[in-house]
Amino acid sequence: MSNKVLANDGISQTGVDKLKAAGYEVITTNVAQDQLQDYINKNEINVLLVRSATTVRQELIDNCPSLKIIGRGGVGMDNIDVEYARQKGLKVINTPAASSASVAELVFAHLYGGVRFLHDSNRIMPLEGDSNFKGLKKAYAKGVELRGKTIGIIGLGRIGQEVAIIAAGVGMNVIAHDSFVEKAPTVSWKLFDGQEIKVEIPLVEKSYLLKNSDFVTLHVPDQKGYVLGKKEFEMMKKGAAVVNAARGGVLDEVALVDALDNEHLSFAALDVFEKEPAPEVILMMNSKLSLTPHIGAATNEAQDRIGTELADQIIAIMG
Repeated sequence: MSNKVLANDGISQTGVDKLKAAGYEVITTNVAQDQLQDYINKNEINVLLVRSATTVRQELIDNCPSLKIIGRGGVGMDNIDVEYARQKGLKVINTPAASSASVAELVFAHLYGGVRFLHDSNRIMPLEGDSNFKGLKKAYAKGVELRGKTIGIIGLGRIGQEVAIIAAGVGMNVIAHDSFVEKAPTVSWKLFDGQEIKVEIPLVEKSYLLKNSDFVTLHVPDQKGYVLGKKEFEMMKKGAAVVNAARGGVLDEVALVDALDNEHLSFAALDVFEKEPAPEVILMMNSKLSLTPHIGAATNEAQDRIGTELADQIIAIMG
């Protein structure tokens, strides 16, 4: 009898194909949270794969004896009781490397959009482009280049390092802070012609980073308390900008809006929010905010890599 995999929040076709080729039955039906336990037991599911929509708590783990593996397509596993599952003998897997490049590219999409006012221009041009072209041209005339500016990266894991690579390639001055990293890491990447570039990322104290960065980007895990709040925003340069594509709740959104409204910060970009999936209206309405609906990992390439990585891990564990 083949092992059964329920990919409740979906999985890429590459992942499905790899699992099927190894003899697994893959079910991609989306089962409602309150019906999940019954479905798993009725169908004797061995592997449950989720993204961020489905939660896997103690009760589900206790009441579904057929489960052997819980997999998260992505990095953070806040929606799974990981330690409890492992204590019960289940394997819990995720795909920390698969979406790093996608998130890093989104950070730069927001940065380029911010320094050239694209987030605002794209709202206003359809309304006033034909009647107030010269006025808008003047309003958006004070753009700045990223080249030569300092980017401060808080959290130097895989995504933070990918951000560093792009920043170095753009010609930015890169500094970083990470409470868990003691030695300055070296990042490397290949150019289109095969040459390899290696750059050491300087590690600095958080206060130094805040005071000296033109742009600050967060790449930290979910944690208690804010990494950036009122005190931190006040330490930053006047006219600096902030990007959060990490987790909602690591940045104080009320303090951020205040810092934008009093013109201490020039703009900010948010891909994640404290109150997902219903972010505060005050954020939606602010013209100095560049906003996306938690799409950091949402590229075809990242989803392909996630599916393939999950499949490889499942096959390795189950044999």
